[in-house]
Amino acid sequence: MRRLSNLQVKHAKPGRHADGQGLYLFVKPSGTKSWVLRVQVGNRRRDFGIGSTDIVTLTEARNKAAAWRKAAKEGRDPSAEARIELFGAHSFRQAAIQYHDAIKAGWKNAKHGAQWLATLEAHVFGKLGGISVKEIDAAAIQATLLPIWLSVPETARRVRQRIGAVLDYAHSQGWRDSEAPMRAVAKGLPQQPKQTGHFAAMPHADLPNFMGRLRSKELSVGCTALQFLILTSARSGEVRGAEWDEIDTELMTWTIPALRMKAGIEHVVPLTDDAIALIELAKVWRSPTHGLIFPGQTGKPLSDMTLSKVLKSTSAGFTVHGFRSTFRDWVAETLPSVPGAVAEAALAHTVPNKVEAAYRRTKFIEQRRDLMQKWADFLAGESAQGHPLSISSEMIQ
Repeated sequence: MRRLSNLQVKHAKPGRHADGQGLYLFVKPSGTKSWVLRVQVGNRRRDFGIGSTDIVTLTEARNKAAAWRKAAKEGRDPSAEARIELFGAHSFRQAAIQYHDAIKAGWKNAKHGAQWLATLEAHVFGKLGGISVKEIDAAAIQATLLPIWLSVPETARRVRQRIGAVLDYAHSQGWRDSEAPMRAVAKGLPQQPKQTGHFAAMPHADLPNFMGRLRSKELSVGCTALQFLILTSARSGEVRGAEWDEIDTELMTWTIPALRMKAGIEHVVPLTDDAIALIELAKVWRSPTHGLIFPGQTGKPLSDMTLSKVLKSTSAGFTVHGFRSTFRDWVAETLPSVPGAVAEAALAHTVPNKVEAAYRRTKFIEQRRDLMQKWADFLAGESAQGHPLSISSEMIQ
């Protein structure tokens, strides 16, 4: 196809005139001329106006068309690129990074700052990152939050707060005309499941330090069981009722029978070296009269109150069950590449959709093994001091 010349553009008659690679000169019957780019975005072709020939030359139209084709190929919306050009370079991503740089010095823990930006990278930048802060309204924020609003509610609330903070900062800098429309955003979101005080969850950023405090405590059944519970993200009843014949140290698995599972389905938990080390420690309480790994004083299962007491003595204000929520939030906020189905399988959550459940027969064992190793590494923190693997034999005599 022969490309247009400046002379052809000047004398073009009404209609569409192709320049190649999706760029067209559109001439109205009135004689008004403008540039239009037709490009594939997602699963359909769309037209994007580049501008009038009175303002945009042929060369400029070709350059802009090339940039917008590249944006579409990379999964970005060319119209968002157009808005940035129109309203200036302060995209949401740029505003978020500048705001983060401005406030990060106030964080006591550098990890908090990194995680703050990571949540936006995982859940926001893909949709709002390239849009000018001037153009972001309540509907755009709602569309960004809806995919995670019910599945990971605590993370979604944090994301909402952070979007609002960035837009308020943009307003303070004169980059947008108003503060964040968070009241309007709230009106368009479904009600999240009610949260009771029973399952208060510790922020995942605090968990490595908490685990370090647990490891430094005097060895006890309750303290060991609580560490095992956190490492496996299991329910309290599953850990308190765990028996020796459910553990396979060669395969490094813990098979919980259906009778002890909430959903009534056998659940296999991949065990990390840290979890196995705790099992080894628990052998000092092994008895020929019962098969419990973490027995109470009378040889019956350890009470839930014992775990709560250990938790309260080390970090008040949270609940034992809340560690499962902490694990789920950690996956959502720090490992966006991990499919939600794998995280849900690690928690032994059933698939609510019966049709989907019938087809999803995999238990994601290998993916979960890798996930639980990342979890164990995170819990170990930057130092191995007090790590279960480093506990000496003198401590258990």
